[in-house]
Amino acid sequence: MSTTTTNSTPSTTTPPPYAELAASLRGELITPDDAGYDDARAVYNAMIDRRPAAIARCANAADVVACVKFAREHHVELAVRGGGHNAGGLGVWDGALVIDLSGMRGTTVSPADRTVRVDGGCTWSDVDHATVPFGMATPSGFIASTGVGGLTLGGGIGYLTRRFGLTVDNLLSADVVLADGTLVTASERSHPDLFWALRGGGGNFGVVTSFQFACHDIGDHGTVVGGPVLYDLEDTPDVMRWYRELLPSLPEELNGWIGLLTIPPAPPFPEELWGRKACGVVWCYTGDPDKADAVLEPIRDFGNPLLVGLHEMPFTALQSAFDGLYPAGLQWYWRADFVREISDDAIDIHLEFGRQLPTGHSTMHMYPIDGAATRVAEDATAFAYRDGGWAGVIVGVDPDPANAEVITDWAKRYWEALHPTTAGGAYVNFMMSEGEDRVRASYLGNYDRLAQVKAKYDPDNLFHVNQNIRPAVRSEQ
Repeated sequence: MSTTTTNSTPSTTTPPPYAELAASLRGELITPDDAGYDDARAVYNAMIDRRPAAIARCANAADVVACVKFAREHHVELAVRGGGHNAGGLGVWDGALVIDLSGMRGTTVSPADRTVRVDGGCTWSDVDHATVPFGMATPSGFIASTGVGGLTLGGGIGYLTRRFGLTVDNLLSADVVLADGTLVTASERSHPDLFWALRGGGGNFGVVTSFQFACHDIGDHGTVVGGPVLYDLEDTPDVMRWYRELLPSLPEELNGWIGLLTIPPAPPFPEELWGRKACGVVWCYTGDPDKADAVLEPIRDFGNPLLVGLHEMPFTALQSAFDGLYPAGLQWYWRADFVREISDDAIDIHLEFGRQLPTGHSTMHMYPIDGAATRVAEDATAFAYRDGGWAGVIVGVDPDPANAEVITDWAKRYWEALHPTTAGGAYVNFMMSEGEDRVRASYLGNYDRLAQVKAKYDPDNLFHVNQNIRPAVRSEQ
């Protein structure tokens, strides 16, 4: 006999007793009748407008356990929200009970062990605030307001990837509330199959209430050299060809992502450049400060840049540099793919759609998966794209809802033109709700193993409001 269930939370005609749940929580339960409901259901992407049945702002792991058990017992949809940055807004869902971890923001640094313990509701600004004063960091992303949980569970690509690997390569353990309501610690020694799946498999396997990461020395006691180098948009072909050849040859202490953008009309950019379309590389050097000039020389010497914005700065400053430009509440439409090479055909497409950038916030970025990240085997973690290249993302962004259709159309057309030149799958942290085939393509040969782990830890697919991996069919004699 073989069975599988894709959704353990069918609708019920009897309203769930949310008052009983509220009484059991140390945190706050917010329902549609409460004054703070609209603020509580809002996420980073203002294009997402969903109305959960209730939002549980959990205070601790016990609250999370109570919510998971409640959802199972009363057959309600369950969504999990960390930092709220998810591209598809999958931290909220219509009619669901939302487990909101944003009140769980503690961090504990152990300088002697070179580790940091991080609660599930933390953002990367919380982590950097705790670690950088000790001259250390753990690999994260590119925007400090991003949630730790979502970025980590999807893989974690950022400024430190070439030197220290992905975020998941630096994950030591995770405390997880499973679908049956039990709390376990996953690590190489405890629930190693779950630990493998958590490292890239998204929120499919439980609610992570805390993470423990390895930390590394960076720069001069946390001071790095970084910033943008910007070129005229029409120089994009020359810049991209130079960049694709140069990057793999650079010391791993230097990383840089490339993008097409509109120069923001605000300091520190010179006023004569405001609103100008550009091709840019944002660099980050975290090595020996005495070697910085020599390492950065080929960067400073190339082409005819509009701006060379390389400066010493705290790592926290580089990590948060884009937070003000991209606050919560903008309209976003995302499309993404992994890119193994930046081909000449792709470069032509980038220039074509760079010329069409529809709004000042809309952009295209490619983030390197290189260096240390490629020395981890494809099947060592759930994150499978380990053979070099980039995680590419196209985002149509604007504050005005009236422009939602314009930015969406541009992003879709750009992606449709570019997709044939890419590796096929995408970084799940950059994906909208795009269907099972796209999810499967994003895990390559690891997908079937993920489905087996899903069947073991969440056989009824309670955690399905995500880039969902369906439980493998279980056969019983």
